[in-house]
Amino acid sequence: MKQVKPLQLFHKLVKTTHNERGRLMGLDVGDKYVGLALSDFDNKIASPFSVLVRKKSNVKLMASDFMSLISKFSLKGFVIGLPFDKHLVSSDAAQMKVFIDNLRRTNMLEDVDYTFWNECFTSKNVELLLKPLNLKHPVHSKTMLDKFAAVGILQGYLDYVNRKAKLITPD
Repeated sequence: MKQVKPLQLFHKLVKTTHNERGRLMGLDVGDKYVGLALSDFDNKIASPFSVLVRKKSNVKLMASDFMSLISKFSLKGFVIGLPFDKHLVSSDAAQMKVFIDNLRRTNMLEDVDYTFWNECFTSKNVELLLKPLNLKHPVHSKTMLDKFAAVGILQGYLDYVNRKAKLITPD
């Protein structure tokens, strides 16, 4: 896995032809689950996708799952939520960095680019949106929250890079 700056990831996508253009996946990395969101092929809209169970013992399985997703959905990179606190990385970011390091050590995702995106308040915002649904089962509620937090991360990124792209190359 190779970390790139947010705009670099998007510029790599834009440089490809429309037929070669891939999608991005947003990741909300938590203690127990990794929420996943998927962009459309135009990389303008993020949609909830799935949740992977996160355990130290299943890192190779997760890397294998990511390999399958990359192939099946033409993924070109990951946008990973990173909690910031007043422009400094928060202490909660340590678990996410351990997750990335563990995935890297599998050597299964070497050609994958990823970038970090500020995920501050994405889970809180999703909690407020889901509260009226009265989801009774705690696991269902948590996995729903993680999927939609990943949507918030990816959509925030997509909105930013698409807005920047319009400023750089006006129609």
